[in-house]
Amino acid sequence: MNGAKLFIESLEKEGVRNLFGYPGVSICPFFDALKDSDITAELMRDEQSAGHAANGYARISKMPGVCAVSSGPGATNLITAIATAFADSIPLICITGQVPTEQIGSDMFQEADIIGAVESFVKYSYSVRTAKDIPRIVKEAFYIANTGRKGPVLIDLPIDVQNMEGGQFAEAKDVMLRTYKPTVKGHANQIKKVLKVLESAKRPILCAGGGVISANAEADVVSFAEKYNIPVVTTMMGIGVIPSNHPLYMGMVGNNGKKYANRAMNESDVLIMVGARAADRAISQPDLVMKDKTLIHIDVDPAEIGKNVGPSIPIVGDAKAIFEELNKAQIHCDFSSWMNELKRYQKTRNEKQQSTAKYVDPNLFVETLSEKIKKDAVYVADVGQNLIYSCTNYKVKEGKFLASGGMGTMGYSLPAAFGASVANPGKQIVCVLGDGAMQMAFHDLANVALHKSNLKIIIMDNRCLGMIREYQHIHFDNRYLMVDLKNTPDYSFIAKAYGIPFWEIGKNEEIEDTLSEVLRKKGPAIIDVYIDADAFTAN
Repeated sequence: MNGAKLFIESLEKEGVRNLFGYPGVSICPFFDALKDSDITAELMRDEQSAGHAANGYARISKMPGVCAVSSGPGATNLITAIATAFADSIPLICITGQVPTEQIGSDMFQEADIIGAVESFVKYSYSVRTAKDIPRIVKEAFYIANTGRKGPVLIDLPIDVQNMEGGQFAEAKDVMLRTYKPTVKGHANQIKKVLKVLESAKRPILCAGGGVISANAEADVVSFAEKYNIPVVTTMMGIGVIPSNHPLYMGMVGNNGKKYANRAMNESDVLIMVGARAADRAISQPDLVMKDKTLIHIDVDPAEIGKNVGPSIPIVGDAKAIFEELNKAQIHCDFSSWMNELKRYQKTRNEKQQSTAKYVDPNLFVETLSEKIKKDAVYVADVGQNLIYSCTNYKVKEGKFLASGGMGTMGYSLPAAFGASVANPGKQIVCVLGDGAMQMAFHDLANVALHKSNLKIIIMDNRCLGMIREYQHIHFDNRYLMVDLKNTPDYSFIAKAYGIPFWEIGKNEEIEDTLSEVLRKKGPAIIDVYIDADAFTAN
């Protein structure tokens, strides 16, 4: 076998069935070897989209997503997708072609030091120098990407190594890395401290982040909260840990979160933060929020504990393993009065976002969409105002909520939604994005149409970059600049070009019937929803 065939067989041994990519000369031997494989390669329309599609695939399949691109600009175009996955702890295997080994460093055509360029955005990177190392490297890459705090791993693969003879495939032994041993089980004494603090608490709250979902620990965390009647809030990345209609759920915290959720966290005396980095979007003033309370911070990444706020009780480990241990214990506590107090406040402050009588009310639209889609649907939001409307009004039942949380990458949602559809072709998937993001990513409609994906694409169309326009409204006295999307395309023609059915909604009275009609139909659809540019998200 040559190196390319060794690589493909190594991927097959890891259970890979789909990958996303964009070819070029330096990765051609790799793609040629795919011809004799059961792995399906999806040709995206640019390299960044390949990375985002692998991201969406990983989040639905619960296994690392794989993307493969060429050297030079192919590799550098992938960097944003790698950074997006790193910020949200999404496991990816990113394969980049490279110029011949002996030419590395000579500024050869389409050479780029991609390993150096992505150093701060990957868990680890490999430069393959001999074909015989490929089975070991691939096995290690999957192990690193999908253990501990999950994230992307880069494998840079020179073209001569792809063509190099490597002998017969020999499956790599179990991974044993001296310098990489992630902690899974939480320290027993620290777990006992949590239970002791909880037993004496009066106003505890549990804040769940995306790390709970990464660890597949949703059921364990909810069981713990139910066992002791502890109210739950989530970060944006934690949306979906607990159903939105659960009686213990207080909502999303942060700058764009629910006021009653923020109050619940602020007034608690014990805060159990699990799988969340306590960054600015969730906690803008850590010193103020953490005053007069005990912070229990649980995270699989020791670097996150104490980075933004100093915990009283730190626990390093996998959320699922830790909550399995916590659920085995039994303590005596009663938080019913605290829960009742929060419920009363929640009812009085169940605020609505500011809206406008013009066009379509985006809050009403997302509420109605939330009621009508299947309970196990996947909802993929982009960034900007459409994300705030989604976080505020979408009610997760049994499905998933995907977004680019840490990096806030515009244009993420459409390729990620396509990747999610490849991971689960029968699933109903809704992609909600602004017209700015749509113009960054509409070329990926080619794959949506080709696969006849059951993907409904909803454009929140306000003819501007709404979030930046809102920021300029608040902070720059309406001095708007570079936010008007002049000469916005007619999306009906774009839909027709790709052969995708198209609908428009221009007023609230059309929401109900149009959504009912579109969601009844199998296959892809585009809905252009006209939103007032002045429908700001801030109250």
